[in-house]
Amino acid sequence: MDDIDTIALLQDAMRRRLYEYVAAQGREVGRNEAAEAVGVGRTLAAFHLDKLAEAGLLEVASRRLTGRSGPGAGRPAKVYRRAAAEREVSVPPRDYRTVAGLLAEVADAAGLDMEAQDAARRLGRTLRGPGESCGDLDAVREVLVERGYEPVVEGEGARSVLRMRNCPFHVVAERFPPLVCGMNLAMMEGLVEGTEGVGVRMDPRPGWCCVAADYSKNNRD
Repeated sequence: MDDIDTIALLQDAMRRRLYEYVAAQGREVGRNEAAEAVGVGRTLAAFHLDKLAEAGLLEVASRRLTGRSGPGAGRPAKVYRRAAAEREVSVPPRDYRTVAGLLAEVADAAGLDMEAQDAARRLGRTLRGPGESCGDLDAVREVLVERGYEPVVEGEGARSVLRMRNCPFHVVAERFPPLVCGMNLAMMEGLVEGTEGVGVRMDPRPGWCCVAADYSKNNRD
């Protein structure tokens, strides 16, 4: 199945809701949970979840959801999580990923890290819009949602930390992590510049964006 056919599966409203729910959890999701979340029966949810898995949009595993093992623990159940593979559609075909990789290779070989970070910081400033700052952590989150970072807030109040489930530059970042992650951090610095009490820092986690945003008080703890 090519990327166009795969993405076309999400035109079905039920499949799209199930996919978006599973993707948003950042963990494995069972059939019962997914069905309850979108308000349909388990059998119907299972049918659509398996279709999404067949297309490569979801990954499937099997485990006991009771948390027990041994006799009486119950049979393993299917669980789903978003697949790591990327899908792209461009009409007519375009290949920006290759040119991005080539430019990153040149910048890395030439030691242009600081120049790249300066450009990324300027971009971050433009993403704030016409105001002097984003205002608060919620406003920062809104900008990141629009850029595809899939931000989630952990904690409350002054202990809030904003982390991103998705790195929009994942493919290039895997090849040139210091260069791309440095640019990512610089862009975030430009984005939060002037936003009182909000700071950014490196906080790499497998499968997540390398940068986190939080209240500057946390950075001094």
